Amino acid sequence: MVQRIEAHQLIPGSGTPLRDAVVVLDGETITYAGAAADAPPTPGAVVTAADTVMPGLWDCHGHFMGLRDSDMTLMAQEPIALRAARITTDLRTALRAGFTSVREVGGLGIHLARAIEEGTVEGPSVYAAGSTLSATGGHGDLHSYPVSWIADFAHLGGELRLCDGPVECAVAAREQLRRNARLIKICASGGVLSEVDHPIHQQFTFAEMKAIVEVAGMADRIVAAHCHGKPGIMAALEAGVTTIEHGTFIDEEAADAMRERGAILVTTRTIFQELLDNGHVLPPFALKKLHETADRHAEAVAIAHERGVTIAAGTDVALTGTDLQDSWGRNGREFPLLVKLGLSPLEAIEAGTALGPRTLGPQAPRSGQLVAGYDADVITLDDDPLTDIGVLAEPDRITGVWKAGRRVK
Repeated sequence: MVQRIEAHQLIPGSGTPLRDAVVVLDGETITYAGAAADAPPTPGAVVTAADTVMPGLWDCHGHFMGLRDSDMTLMAQEPIALRAARITTDLRTALRAGFTSVREVGGLGIHLARAIEEGTVEGPSVYAAGSTLSATGGHGDLHSYPVSWIADFAHLGGELRLCDGPVECAVAAREQLRRNARLIKICASGGVLSEVDHPIHQQFTFAEMKAIVEVAGMADRIVAAHCHGKPGIMAALEAGVTTIEHGTFIDEEAADAMRERGAILVTTRTIFQELLDNGHVLPPFALKKLHETADRHAEAVAIAHERGVTIAAGTDVALTGTDLQDSWGRNGREFPLLVKLGLSPLEAIEAGTALGPRTLGPQAPRSGQLVAGYDADVITLDDDPLTDIGVLAEPDRITGVWKAGRRVK
């Protein structure tokens, strides 16, 4: 079926916006995106009028966990089937918020992606990492449980996989590839919501990270490194990771190293702000670490932007239910937060559209731009996000969503 979207403004994802534009979708593909005056005739097409048309949004750092609480220990307490059932709501919510693609860096999305692809569950395209790889005692460990329980949880399909030493790290990476992971996620430093580790401390050794990067690279997969502290950032870059997630203690030296190596910063400002707004839900250890890192993270994103680091928008949302903090459907908040840190509205939009696929390296789809031959993932808005970037944070302002050419909102 041919569809024609006529808009006052077209934001292509990368490049200069156009006034009085047309986008033509033929099945799953964009066949034209440009000035209305040059648009081909489309007799019999379904026509939609809009204020603004732009590519479907990318969240480059999310987690489909099906949790209703920020307590990560619940992952090992609640049945995976229960949490997966909740995620089906998250998938629909993400679409209604305009997110047609999600790069999932640890979670149950690796199981749900197949259901989405076969059409039995509706949701965005999910490019999943499978289980997050962590050193024992690291950010991906649940420190209050016996370590043997966490090992069993991983082999039952859970979101966390502990591994130590280069050989075991290579095995753990291969396990994710066996599940058809589209990237590999590692914890190169400590984190905020994990109990006994420190965000600054490096966790995997260089040799361990190098082994994971080598295994991933042989399968044309990239490695994404959760990393707050500079020691882990520098070691991860040296090992060859493609993306730094969070990057809280990036300074000028680290930013220059990222730019020179072509590494990408995935921002995740949303989770910092969501938790700052709802600190009462956190245990004391997490609240303390949050206050130690939140302002520094804002500074790091600004430094990276000033030094020319490629920035992709990610949120770190994970919870089910838009009444909760850090939940699916609140992803669009990342855009105004990035503008607050110094990106222009157009740069923030590019970070959440055209630059999204680059966080997958060789696995990148033809997505994130309104260009002929690209996937027909498109959204329309009732206003101009270049004038009011906050429009993207309000799902009700997103008037239409097309995924692979099919209108889903």
